[in-house]
Amino acid sequence: MSLPALLALALVLPLTAAAAPVWQNVSTEPGKRIELDRTSIKRQGSTVETVSRMVLDRELVDHQSGASYQIIEVTTRYDCAARNANTLKRTFWKGDSVVREETLSGVDLPVRGGTLDDKVLREVCRPPKDSQAGLVAKANEAAGQLREANEALLKKERTATPVKSPAASVASGSDAAVKSPPSAVLVAPSPPKPRSHAATPAKKAGGGYMLEVVHNEKPKPPVEWSYEGPGGPENWARLDPRNALCGSGQRQSPIDIRDGIKVDVEPLHFNYQPSGFRIIDSGHSVDVFFGDNRFTLTGKTYALEQIHFHHPAEEIVEGRRYDMSAHLLHRADDGQLAVIAVLFERGAENAFIQTLWNYLPLEKHLGVEPPGVTLNLDALLPASRNYYAYMGSLTTPPCSEGVLWLVLKQPVAISAEQIEIFARLYQNNARPLQATAGRLIKEGR
Repeated sequence: MSLPALLALALVLPLTAAAAPVWQNVSTEPGKRIELDRTSIKRQGSTVETVSRMVLDRELVDHQSGASYQIIEVTTRYDCAARNANTLKRTFWKGDSVVREETLSGVDLPVRGGTLDDKVLREVCRPPKDSQAGLVAKANEAAGQLREANEALLKKERTATPVKSPAASVASGSDAAVKSPPSAVLVAPSPPKPRSHAATPAKKAGGGYMLEVVHNEKPKPPVEWSYEGPGGPENWARLDPRNALCGSGQRQSPIDIRDGIKVDVEPLHFNYQPSGFRIIDSGHSVDVFFGDNRFTLTGKTYALEQIHFHHPAEEIVEGRRYDMSAHLLHRADDGQLAVIAVLFERGAENAFIQTLWNYLPLEKHLGVEPPGVTLNLDALLPASRNYYAYMGSLTTPPCSEGVLWLVLKQPVAISAEQIEIFARLYQNNARPLQATAGRLIKEGR
């Protein structure tokens, strides 16, 4: 053996031996085996913290990093009296390389009988034959013996004296041979043999159990809110905690506008100017963004943020649902939202709407901003600006409340063809009616 090789051996082996865990096989099942590091066991009363690992017969793909792994090493705290387990840390390995580490803040979960965790719990909770200190001492003793053997080999190499191989030295007993305890054989387990069985799929993912988390499936993407299916209005509140008001709010929109008190409502003062626009298919509606446009009511000014459309109209007035509606969303300086709703009924072609439809994007989330084309929002509003007023919410998640709704009473004409164009994009993007819940509704006389 050359001197450089012996130097490398002298540097690496002692460190490896001193730091190496002592792996004990706990369970072998089709596709995997479970091993326990005896030197890692820490006891405090009925609680035991230890490191164990699952060695798979074939590599799996980590769904977070995209890299493959074959060993999952886990630090777990067991409560022997309560038979609970809590995962503290999990490390995914491929050979000697770490693929990914994660520190967990789980909770104590009961260990089910017959599971892999149950086998580890039984092993670590039984009274130890050798103390942890004794096991560590044995491991250190083995490391010291390896160090002495390597130093002797280096000395012989320097004096050009032929030396025996490390295996021969150990066998002959001429040098300080490594006398490892029986468990030390497990320091370097042999590579797993291929099996025809795949690793058992996880029964419980993401919980406190550290050994039943092996899976080869990518996590399901979060469900996006929509108007039907799993993301439909009945599930909005469950899709995201921020959508809680969609299920529990008491001032939600839209509503059936009826039984309002007829009063002289204050006129809406519009300051809408011709401006360019940007149109985009958001995936939930067609949104249009204009320049600086405002309206004033009771001394407060609201700036236009966007316009979007619904088919059919979300608003129902005295039991009647209109063909479509446009919502003009405004915001005041103090943050309050106000929506002006324009109702559409089938009739003559609408020039304002036709201009918008002419520039509909070809793809969702792709904005179009036609150069040199301007529109005046006044052309979208009916001749009469009389309205219904009530307090409600956004009609899409997160369903925020405290929104001032101003529904213009006079509908605006739109052609059947223009309705059909939007319906091809959104056959139904109207939220179901919400309970009026005793709200006051004002109707302009």
